[in-house]
Amino acid sequence: MRLENFLALTQTTLVNEPYVHSFENIVFEAHRVKRGDLFFAYSQEEIEVAVANGAYGVIFDKPTQISDNEIAWIKAHSLDEALKKLIRFKSIEKEIVAYACNEIIFKLSLQVITPSNFLSILGDLKSIFKALLDAEDRTTILFCPALVDKEMFAVVKKMPHPPYVPIEIIEQTLFETSFIYNNVFYERQLISPFFIPYLEELLHLYKILKIEYKLRKFTLIEHFEPIFINKKFEIKSFGTSDKVLIFEPNSQLIDAQISFLQRHASWANTIFILPKHIEIENSQKNFSYKNEKEIIAILRENRFNFALIVGVDKSILNRPLSNQKQLTMDF
Repeated sequence: MRLENFLALTQTTLVNEPYVHSFENIVFEAHRVKRGDLFFAYSQEEIEVAVANGAYGVIFDKPTQISDNEIAWIKAHSLDEALKKLIRFKSIEKEIVAYACNEIIFKLSLQVITPSNFLSILGDLKSIFKALLDAEDRTTILFCPALVDKEMFAVVKKMPHPPYVPIEIIEQTLFETSFIYNNVFYERQLISPFFIPYLEELLHLYKILKIEYKLRKFTLIEHFEPIFINKKFEIKSFGTSDKVLIFEPNSQLIDAQISFLQRHASWANTIFILPKHIEIENSQKNFSYKNEKEIIAILRENRFNFALIVGVDKSILNRPLSNQKQLTMDF
């Protein structure tokens, strides 16, 4: 890219008069810089390494000492904002179309195998930029505006409206589903029936866009996530206990999840543990908390089969689950 074009595109300022007029590549790690590259100085300490490796330019947003006047030194108000403008430029250049979806649909999409011309985009700006560099022209992108800034994409479309081809549920528990879709039987998938309407919407998008896909074995996503325990609060294998902690970090989903539990687990003693600022009906089974210690106290003081814990995820457990035999309630 020519230097003058880069400056105009990113609305940044050249602070010296260099001999170089263009760059080969944009690089974020100093040790990967080669002669002719432009280095994004997210790490000030790496600038000298980048220059020594042959960088033709350095873009920075913090006070920086110019060490080589032959290369371009570019001042940005914000490296992130400059990079967002580059991402938008790449999306225009490659004629990329982006579809905005909610967080559940997006996380389900990460568990579906799709061809290289359909990408589910997540990560920091640097990883998104690299993904777009490698993307084919006219690639379709799926993203969640709650996780990724939609202003980075020039063409953003909404998910297609119903009616959707329905998923036929054959057998279900609260956290597993066997179903048929498009004449294919998927047995005992680790996906709650709660998520089936979201999956229908995702599969409908693939159908509309004529995207080939393959459903692999689902794994738990970070929503409505069950952790099975026994009466001693020891963590048990999936499905081996009738005492379950259900973690939901997104408070916007709680009304739907409470309704789901009331419909599908009416036999159970279910309690709802909510952040202090959230109020819902059915107060006898609702408990409020200000901090994580209060969550633990509520769990210890009440009998339950299911405890829907809203506003936090399973990281409140004090050790990684893979190495944890007992759920220790001390923080």
